[in-house]
Amino acid sequence: MRIGFFDSGIGGLTVLAEALRMMPDNDFLYMADRLHVPYGTKPHDEVKSFIFETVGMMMKEGIDALVVACNTATSIAINELREAYSLPIVGMEPAVKPAVEMIRATGKRVLVFATPLTLLLPKYYALVSRVDEQGMVDSLPLPELVHYCESLQFDRKVMGDYFLSKLSGYNLNEYGIIVLGCTHYPFYKDILREVLPPHIEIVDGNLGTVKRLSALISRYGVPGGAGSGSVKLMCTGGDPAYIDKMQTALALLQSKM
Repeated sequence: MRIGFFDSGIGGLTVLAEALRMMPDNDFLYMADRLHVPYGTKPHDEVKSFIFETVGMMMKEGIDALVVACNTATSIAINELREAYSLPIVGMEPAVKPAVEMIRATGKRVLVFATPLTLLLPKYYALVSRVDEQGMVDSLPLPELVHYCESLQFDRKVMGDYFLSKLSGYNLNEYGIIVLGCTHYPFYKDILREVLPPHIEIVDGNLGTVKRLSALISRYGVPGGAGSGSVKLMCTGGDPAYIDKMQTALALLQSKM
């Protein structure tokens, strides 16, 4: 079985790395829309056209299931993609629901990191409204963070200072969980753990997404397995240097697992 993973850039590699760990007997195709990254600062309709163009390229490569490994792309196009294609399609959403369930009894708050576009979309507002009955969820846009990640900027001092600056207006004693609401953001888990108070947990939706993928494949009756764990990395424009960057980023993620 060949599972496709789509993102605007290298962020979805954090989901792919989880799938490689949990579902190693499959083959994988990863497609990054390098020409248009980042999505989170661009207009809704423009991003939707990028998504359909790039997913169309993946379909021509041959995939049996698709993971839209991007919260922004999921919010914009997941329903239309499911209408257009008859294979199992799994999307992402910020892990607000499990975070609220985890924190409810503590009296602490939840802080969601996400792209500006994700936070503006009705899907996000509906998610928070549905699960946050006690008004515990706050949201923080981080428009620069995808750019940092795409540049492989993982210097602990530079990024630690960046996060401290963004969080300077928050009383972190009030918070118990930070939700990483963009698939690029888990690259910074280690740095965040260094700058956050030890009582704050960090959660993302990657594990839950891969579990949903496995369940959906079974429900569709698509035969999983029978693969070798091979990974083909592609990007719009076919830039070899960007594919090398993806290989470096994936190796970095796997070295931490």
